[in-house]
Parts: sequence; C-alpha cells; structure tokens
Amino acid sequence: QMQLVESGGGLVQPGGSLRLSCAASGRPFGSYYMGWFRQAPGKERDFVGYIVWSSGTTRLSDSVKGRFTISRDNTKNTVYLQMNSLKPEDTAVYYCAAGATWGPPPSKYDYWGQGTQVTVSS
Repeated sequence: QMQLVESGGGLVQPGGSLRLSCAASGRPFGSYYMGWFRQAPGKERDFVGYIVWSSGTTRLSDSVKGRFTISRDNTKNTVYLQMNSLKPEDTAVYYCAAGATWGPPPSKYDYWGQGTQVTVSS
C-alpha cells in the first residue's frame, strides 16, 4: 500500500511562488502516474497535472501551463509542484495522487494524500 503526504502549502501574495511536495512511502512509484489535483470551496476536484515516474514525462492543465512545473526526486521518492505567478483563483486545497493508468479524472487514481491548503491573497 502506498502512502502519500503533501506539504508546502500556505499563504502567499498574488504573483508569489510556492513549492508543494508529495512524499511517498510503501510501494515504489514504478510506472505510476503521479498526479496533482486541486479543489476550491464549492467546486469540483480539478486536474492540475501529472508526471510519469519512470520517464519523467509531464502534462499540465491549460490553466496552469507556463506558471506551474512538476518534477520528481528519484532518491527521495518525492514529487514536486512548483507554482509561480500565483493568482487568487489558484486558491484551493491541493492533493497529490498515484495511479497505474493515465487519465485526468480523479477516478483514475488509487491513492491520495490528505491535501495541503494554498491561499493566494493580499
């Protein structure tokens, strides 16, 4: 069983940056798709992006392309979400997830972290 723990959230001003971390324990990442999602109050849980652990291939949603970057550290079994040029509409709880099959829908992912709050406000 894989366990995921997010960290790095907090309060940041518009235009600022944050780096979120997702540390995995238990089952190795292997060929898993490591995804990032976010959920704002009253909204559905939306796809942000993913990285394929084995290859490093990434995909980002149109809303964050050019501002966010996903990367991984093989020695630490950790995935990162670097968030730059943050906007108030980026405010949400951010979740990391792991799944064996590609897909933007949350249902494609088997394991989830507890989430970390990101608030963008002046």
